[in-house]
Amino acid sequence: MTTRELINQIHLKASFLCIGLDPDLKKLPEHLLEEEDPIFAFNKAIINKTHHLCVAYKPNTAFYEAYGLKGWKSLEKTINYLNAKYPEIFTIADAKRGDIGNTSNRYAQAFFEALSFDAITIAPYMGRDSVEPFLAFKDKHAILLALTSNEGAFDFQTKLLEEQELYKEVLETSKTYRNAENLMYVVGATKAEFLSEIREIVPESFLLVPGVGAQGGSLEQVCHYGMNKNVGLLINSARGIIYASKGSDFDTMAAAKAKELQQQMAAILAAKH
Repeated sequence: MTTRELINQIHLKASFLCIGLDPDLKKLPEHLLEEEDPIFAFNKAIINKTHHLCVAYKPNTAFYEAYGLKGWKSLEKTINYLNAKYPEIFTIADAKRGDIGNTSNRYAQAFFEALSFDAITIAPYMGRDSVEPFLAFKDKHAILLALTSNEGAFDFQTKLLEEQELYKEVLETSKTYRNAENLMYVVGATKAEFLSEIREIVPESFLLVPGVGAQGGSLEQVCHYGMNKNVGLLINSARGIIYASKGSDFDTMAAAKAKELQQQMAAILAAKH
């Protein structure tokens, strides 16, 4: 999917919501555990009830890898279902990959070709030759970890490197990578006060922003500091939506929570124009 197509979907749906599909068998409604593939059944129901309220889905691959081959099959069925039934949805593999060039290329093939995701999250620590292989695929996107929402982010990401924080160095350097126009960045919602300075460095780029809701991030603050002329934000919510209920109404309740966020986003978008 091109960036322009993503922007069009944002305006069409008055939403920049990304829903995290992070299934945990211990948290799924009990009646789904009788299904042949409980994880896919859960994802499918969530998708069918929420697709009109969001522009992206982001499965975190750890929640599938934890179940071995069965988990990978559930992930494959989920992405195939999304691509077949809702091709207008932007899909993100939250896999946090990144390795030497030929290995990164294989990771890119795995997620962009074998699984047909639109984007993948990347750990940038190994530098240019670990990132550029992901940028070589037409209309595919690499989402670099820039400033994350966890407490440990301050261990390294905000350390000064020649009078500039490390995460800013990541942003600045990544702009020189081949096909850098296909880069996006992860910035945690709990770091909203940093967004103004981040926008000075990457004013046009999309930011994937986890941490609104369950982790305490403020949608209003993120939009105030981080929104650009093309919106430029994908606000991710997982637990707050997909685990809204453990009953038979789990998908309906998930849709209700998604709609709450979508309506807030619609109001913000209306106020901007």
